[in-house]
Amino acid sequence: MANLFKNKADQPVKIGKPKWLKSKISSGEEYKKLKNIVDENNLHTICQSGKCPNQAECWGAGTATFMILGNTCTRSCQFCNVATGKGEELDPFEPLKIARSVELMKLQHCVITSVDRDDLADGGANAWKKTVDLIRKYNPATTIETLIPDFKGEWENLQYIIDVKPEIVSHNIETVERITKEVRIQAKYWRSIEVLDRLKKGGIQRTKSGIMVGLGETKAEVIKTMNDLRSVDVNILTIGQYLQPTKKHLPVSEFVHPDVFAEYKNIGMELGFTHVESGPLVRSSYHAERHI
Repeated sequence: MANLFKNKADQPVKIGKPKWLKSKISSGEEYKKLKNIVDENNLHTICQSGKCPNQAECWGAGTATFMILGNTCTRSCQFCNVATGKGEELDPFEPLKIARSVELMKLQHCVITSVDRDDLADGGANAWKKTVDLIRKYNPATTIETLIPDFKGEWENLQYIIDVKPEIVSHNIETVERITKEVRIQAKYWRSIEVLDRLKKGGIQRTKSGIMVGLGETKAEVIKTMNDLRSVDVNILTIGQYLQPTKKHLPVSEFVHPDVFAEYKNIGMELGFTHVESGPLVRSSYHAERHI
C-alpha cells in the first residue's frame, strides 16, 4: 500500500462528515469573557490556531489552551492548521501576559502548548521555564499541564521542563509508527517515545500523549501504539478523529465510528492508563482538568 491518502486516480478521497462530528457554535458570556482576555493581551491559543472543534465547550467553561513562542511553527506537519514559516521574534513579556491572564480567568488548572521553534538554540525551552515559573508566582494554587515539542531530541533542552516539574507533561505521538513520516514530516516516532520515557525517568509523575485516527492506520496499529506508550509508563491518553483543516492538508481516510472509540477506551484502561479520553471530537486538552 504505497500511498494511503489517495485513490487509484491519484486524487484525494473526499468523504462526507457523519452526524456525530457536529460541534457547538461559540457563544455565551463566559466564552465572550475569555475571548476578550485573549484578544486584549494579544495571546495565542491552540483553540483558535488549530481550529479545535471543542472551542465553544471549553471556552464556555472558562478553559483555554495557551500557545507560547508565537503563532508560526517552524515545522510543516501535514495534519496541523497552525501557520508554518520562519519563527517570529519572541515577545519577552509573553510569560508574564500568560501568568496574568491565568490570574484574571481564575483558572484552577491551565494548559500551555507551543509551536515548534527549531530556529532557536534552546528550542524555546527557556521561555517554557519562565512561563511555568511566572504562572506559579501569580497563581500558586493553579496546576499546570504542558504540551511540549520534542526539542529535536536535544535532551539538555528537555531538562528545562523536567526541572520545573509541571503537574502533567504531555507530548503527542500523533499517529502510528508506519505513517509517522507522512503525517509528521520532521518528527520521529521513537524519538517521541523517548521524550516520554525521559520525562518519566526524570521525575514527572503524570505523562500524557495523544493519537489521531482516520489517517489510514489499522486497529492493530493503534493498539500497538498504546502498548508502546504504556511501555514508558504514560498515564493519560487522548484519541480523537483527524479532521482535515484545509485542502492543502492530508485528506481524511476514514471517519471512525464512536463505537470504535469506545472500544479503544476500554482497551486503553485495560492496558493500565489512568485516564483515556476517546471520541470523535476529543483533542489533546479535552477535559484536561480531570486528568490532574
